[in-house]
Amino acid sequence: MNGADTAWMLMSTALVLLMTPALGFFYGGLVRSKNALNTIMMSVAALGFLGMAWAMLGYSLAFAPGNDWIGDLSRVGLRHVGLEVQGTIPHVLFMAYQGTFFIITAALISGAVVERMAFGPYVTFITLWGLVIYAPVAHWVWGGGFLAKMGALDFAGGTVVHVNAGVAALVAAMVLGPRKDYGRRAFVPHNVAFTVLGAGLLWFGWFGFNAGSALAANASAALAFTNTMLAPAATLFVWTLLDLKRTGKATAVGAATGIVVGLVAVTPAAGFVSPLGAILLGGFAAFPSYYALIWRARTRLDDSLDVVAAHGLGGTVGALLTGVLATKTWNGATDGLLFGNPKQLLIQAAAVGAAIVFSGVGTFVLLKLVSLFAPLRVNSRDEGMGLDVTQHGEEAYAHDEGAILVLPEVATPAAAPAVARLEPQGGRA
Repeated sequence: MNGADTAWMLMSTALVLLMTPALGFFYGGLVRSKNALNTIMMSVAALGFLGMAWAMLGYSLAFAPGNDWIGDLSRVGLRHVGLEVQGTIPHVLFMAYQGTFFIITAALISGAVVERMAFGPYVTFITLWGLVIYAPVAHWVWGGGFLAKMGALDFAGGTVVHVNAGVAALVAAMVLGPRKDYGRRAFVPHNVAFTVLGAGLLWFGWFGFNAGSALAANASAALAFTNTMLAPAATLFVWTLLDLKRTGKATAVGAATGIVVGLVAVTPAAGFVSPLGAILLGGFAAFPSYYALIWRARTRLDDSLDVVAAHGLGGTVGALLTGVLATKTWNGATDGLLFGNPKQLLIQAAAVGAAIVFSGVGTFVLLKLVSLFAPLRVNSRDEGMGLDVTQHGEEAYAHDEGAILVLPEVATPAAAPAVARLEPQGGRA
């Protein structure tokens, strides 16, 4: 056991756990105020439901020995998971670190179904999805499964996390259908500052997400850490230029989205490409996601917060470019297409394809299964009122309906009729 490695992984686990409430802020700012609390809760609830599912069953399915497709049940309920060494860190810490990935991956899907999916069916679905979809894919890549044996490269989750969740988000958005009045009225973000704050916290936590995936305080972690700084910076730079060229304005929502796209794209490549390669990857990743967002807005696909464009497409681009830009000079193991190994790109494409098919079919089946027991969508009345009140009995922004405007003491009795009772009008006093 190595003390430095253990200290770094303790910190990385905390950083990645922070990303889930950060995601809540990122998503929460993009919805209307009547759904802000519900959207944040969709991320926060994952900490509990997915956290328990991981400890009881998910970790065993993902990382127990098993076969090429799924882990066995030898670690159910964290049996045989203690203070023994896993690599150079305690086994229980490795389990906890991987659990933070399990939690946030399922929470990512919420961005495609906000403002219309009932909370109970949502938490049921993401819990089942984590066990049935995420855990097997994680085993394929990181648990010694068939993609690992093929030589697929996924340093921190391009395929396992982002392609997986992006495809699930696409299917979920299609199964639920669009929100009321989608395409007939603008759904304006209610708090862009929340979104920028969320993006900043995500970037901060992502250093643990990527550099922590080295599972040690070593050169590989240093490379992943540096690339996690550079790639999103390049994406933000290109995204802002695209905004300026198309609209003449650099938007804060665009900047926050660009940061996330860059983080997503570099995730599979973080420990495999050079810093210059990370800059190239981040800059290139801005284009497909940027124009996918524009295209999606012209369709009937109500992927509310563009999970597909940011995570699904961003993860796909990152996974494929890993097969192009990986270099043995920096990672000590594998070259990509650009350095004379075209086979690696084909392997990356096969891994992405496997995740797309499995996640797409499995997500559809799970949603239909959950819908047999409870409606996936809230009714039209509840959707109109907002999900904060109808699903949680709370509001993100409470209004004091009994406020009285008191006149100064110098006011004369003749002025008494001017005392006004303030009533909220459409959420504004």
